[in-house]
Amino acid sequence: MTADAQSRAVLDKAARENFPVAPFFVPKAWRGDLMAVYGFARLVDDIGDGDLANGGRDDAARLGLPPDAAEDRIVMLDAFEDDLRKVFDGTPRHPLLLALQPTVRRHGLTPGPFEGLIEANRQDQRVRRYDTYEDLLAYCELSANPVGRLVLGITGTSTPERNRLSDAVCTALQIVEHLQDVTEDLGRDRIYLPAQDMKRFGVTEADLAAPTAGAQVRALVAFEAERARDLLNEGTPLVGSVRGRLRLLLAGFVGGGRAALKAVESAGYDVLPGPPKATRPSLLREVGSTLRRKG
Repeated sequence: MTADAQSRAVLDKAARENFPVAPFFVPKAWRGDLMAVYGFARLVDDIGDGDLANGGRDDAARLGLPPDAAEDRIVMLDAFEDDLRKVFDGTPRHPLLLALQPTVRRHGLTPGPFEGLIEANRQDQRVRRYDTYEDLLAYCELSANPVGRLVLGITGTSTPERNRLSDAVCTALQIVEHLQDVTEDLGRDRIYLPAQDMKRFGVTEADLAAPTAGAQVRALVAFEAERARDLLNEGTPLVGSVRGRLRLLLAGFVGGGRAALKAVESAGYDVLPGPPKATRPSLLREVGSTLRRKG
């Protein structure tokens, strides 16, 4: 796959998110920078999930690795992290990292959030079950929260309090995604529902593999959905702390999470047949409601 084709594939995946990553109304400069960050995050996830085009051989070559290295996800992630360092000091080899370099320099972004996203995908290779909710939150600190902090960095609005609120929103969105993707994750031998909670509700792994959810699974999903809703409520003041197009963008992220939760609820919390997805009218209603909230 050519670099241009890979970029188009990233854009296609962006369009399938719960809310557009870089919608038309954001300033053009932001849009390019947001897509550069999204391209990085998407490629790291694809490496971690083994979803690279052409079996990963093209990406292995771009990273200076032999074709068979693509079969070892840890090796690929390590090589990608090595190339990431060149974004900050040198010239990276991978085209998506080359595209990221101007964004990093323009906004003075630091390596930490990018390294966190890579480490989350390394963790996915080692950890396939989470014992407690606290363990899951620690994973979200790596897999989700860096994205929000990068958005604040790109828009020049980062403060300690906004970072805290952003973390709550991003963790909530990650949990919502896990609820939507229970079946897909199980197909990868991963479960992001805490084992402690599964035991509390009497849910086994075999229950998660069923075509439709029984009462215990529905109750568990409803419980985790309420946790995600509480986190969204906690983080919602982030929207009111900014103005202009950024306020609309952040309302989109929060509203997208709320609309996804409504879709899960409308499905009777039965997420096993496939991911419940929000309709566009539902998304717009939730974005509008988020914008009207006082906090």
